[in-house]
Amino acid sequence: MALHEFKCPNCGGPIQFNPGTRETICPFCESVMDVDALSALDEAMATNQEPEPINWGYNGNEWGAGEQQGMVVYSCQSCSGEIAGDESLGAATCPFCGSPVVMTSRFSGTLRPDVMIPFKLGKDEATNSLQKHYRGKKLLPKVFKDQNHMQEIKGVYVPFWLFDAETDARIEYEATKDRKWSDNDYNYVETSTFRAFREGGLGFQYVPVDGSKAMDDTLMESIEPFSMNDAVEFKTAYLAGYFANKYDVGSDEAVGRANERIKNSTEDEFKKTVTGYDKVTATNTNIRLKKGAVNYALFPVWLLSTIWQGQNFTFAMNGQTGKFVGDLPLDKAAAKSLFWKVSAIAAVVLLAITQIALFSSDQATSHVPSIIISILAALLAGLMVTAVYKSQLKSVIRQNLASKYIRDGSMTITGKRDIFLYRKVEKTPRPKSNNTGSNSNNTSGNSGSGSGTPGRR
Repeated sequence: MALHEFKCPNCGGPIQFNPGTRETICPFCESVMDVDALSALDEAMATNQEPEPINWGYNGNEWGAGEQQGMVVYSCQSCSGEIAGDESLGAATCPFCGSPVVMTSRFSGTLRPDVMIPFKLGKDEATNSLQKHYRGKKLLPKVFKDQNHMQEIKGVYVPFWLFDAETDARIEYEATKDRKWSDNDYNYVETSTFRAFREGGLGFQYVPVDGSKAMDDTLMESIEPFSMNDAVEFKTAYLAGYFANKYDVGSDEAVGRANERIKNSTEDEFKKTVTGYDKVTATNTNIRLKKGAVNYALFPVWLLSTIWQGQNFTFAMNGQTGKFVGDLPLDKAAAKSLFWKVSAIAAVVLLAITQIALFSSDQATSHVPSIIISILAALLAGLMVTAVYKSQLKSVIRQNLASKYIRDGSMTITGKRDIFLYRKVEKTPRPKSNNTGSNSNNTSGNSGSGSGTPGRR
């Protein structure tokens, strides 16, 4: 390719060769680039290929003779949740919203789970975990904690699709290094930009996706992970006394979420191999999934729900590990009080420090700007502290990575190359001293050459 056909990797403008050097320069953003680096970049970009779609297939297992005997289906008329259980449950309430449920039919249909993890923790552990969940939450309404008693705590086997896959990855990152120096008049920042290419593979096993529309997907992701070390072959005997939510999200519908998490984790893991830079950002990702496999599993979950001030609050505990999550209500009056208390304390401290600094100075300057800055800083401190306590009430968090399901020793790096692209220098004026004394005293802290020309260290 002729040199004049290259475009600047920084701004996209056409670049020009700098005579007498092996560098090019962009007339628009003034970025400096190496000719060999641009050629290598062009070759690397030419090898990019579009990823091919993976073929996920799941046939599943049919129920054996007599396995569904004694199992019935309960339906909630409020949230439309549909659950399965044995006939001994009788009249019950919905584990999702707390409304009464009625038996509608004998259990039938859907596929038989491949594996399941039996409950390891009981209802008492779930109740105790709820009380621990309340502790230390300064902005939780006291009446919610003291008077809100949950009588209905349900153990539910939640359906999950488990995805196995391997990835072939080719990822391009933009990486930058900063170098700083100063002279008498300016502060300089030279930013060198590189293009880093990584190729290789990564293996994932048992990436879970909630298979029930009635269950909140983010709530289920928040109680991960489940350990497959305790997984056993499915047996209906494990369902006795518990609800078993029927899956109504097929594996073909769930695969998109699994793909998203797998690709995000692949990009994240490969990014960790791009070292020695101040900032690294993925710019072009080419990830192909292969060797896909799907399993249908039931995982144990304790669900606790209550209605407070017209709002439904649902809590969940991992029935295997005990991990407990659930968003809590905010006491707005307590939050407002905390904000003003922290702001007032911070204001007193900052104003005192400001006054001491001003009175110890021999400069005749106005106190007003310093006082305004101190008050604004105090208000910011109040906002930050209140935000921290508010965050304690939120524990239901979407999981965008699948790093907990990476197969040990599966990561391979087959290609690794870092290419220098361009460098750019920005300068900002140094603040002038208010002193009018000898200029020789003003340059004592400079690390530059002192000549007003950017120096390189």
